[in-house]
Amino acid sequence: MAQRMRSAGHEVLLGSRRAASAPAWLPDSRVVRTVWDDAAALERICGDVDLLVHAAGMNAQDCSANPVAALEFNGVATARLVAATKKSKVRRIVYLSTAHVYASPLEGRIDEGTCPRNLHPYATSHVAGENAVLDKRSGAQCERIVLRLSNIYGSPVDRDVNCWMLLVNDLCRQVVTTGKMVLRSSGLQQRDFIPMDSFLQLFENEFASICESNLSGIFNVGSETSLSVLDMVQIIEKRCQVIFGFRPSLELPPNAPQSEQSTFLEFRTKRLAKREPAVLEVEIDRLLRFCKTAFS
Repeated sequence: MAQRMRSAGHEVLLGSRRAASAPAWLPDSRVVRTVWDDAAALERICGDVDLLVHAAGMNAQDCSANPVAALEFNGVATARLVAATKKSKVRRIVYLSTAHVYASPLEGRIDEGTCPRNLHPYATSHVAGENAVLDKRSGAQCERIVLRLSNIYGSPVDRDVNCWMLLVNDLCRQVVTTGKMVLRSSGLQQRDFIPMDSFLQLFENEFASICESNLSGIFNVGSETSLSVLDMVQIIEKRCQVIFGFRPSLELPPNAPQSEQSTFLEFRTKRLAKREPAVLEVEIDRLLRFCKTAFS
């Protein structure tokens, strides 16, 4: 996102808990250390920012392992960040949440009016963060947008980014490092997959201009095309054959529940303007090549 915004001519400020200097993948950016429990420090960060994108958060595995920490960061720290914008000139806050607030697994017809009912700490802590962003009583005078993202996949800016637990990223890495794909389920589950580049294009087109629109509230972000995990496996198999000249084998768990069935999923993004359908293969090709360079 930062690369895309910088290439569009915006000045980009990166917040990080650790980094003190600009990363190699965006050398002309500014980096500021984010101290999440220091209100004054957060206010200084927000001071001259027009568009604030809150992309930090604990992943599902870490939330499950430590539900209290999940609520403290995804919920409370988000509330602190929103409060820090009171005295700033921030005109829009964009919070990256997750479609998994709705249910686990996702199934049926889902739109922005569907009530979140997933009680996993990953979901409940993100709902807490959403509420903090959307609460107009916080005193922050800015537009607030919550993006509930479906299953985004794609190559990161660096191999050490913590994104390899994501299904498609994990499968592409397995192909390069082991020559096969191992699933931990039957693969019958339906998911809405959206390539990283499709999300970035949508973000740039719909949300990057802070002056022209008055968007606010909750928006689902997905492809509106559901595939089973096995469907995605077959796409990766075909692209691997084209790019690397071999077809990886597939291993399914021997004790996969016999009761598992393919469920219906329609993840609707009705609040966003209609756009061209996502081409899944392009991002898979890019991801396979990234994994080849990074892990082979």
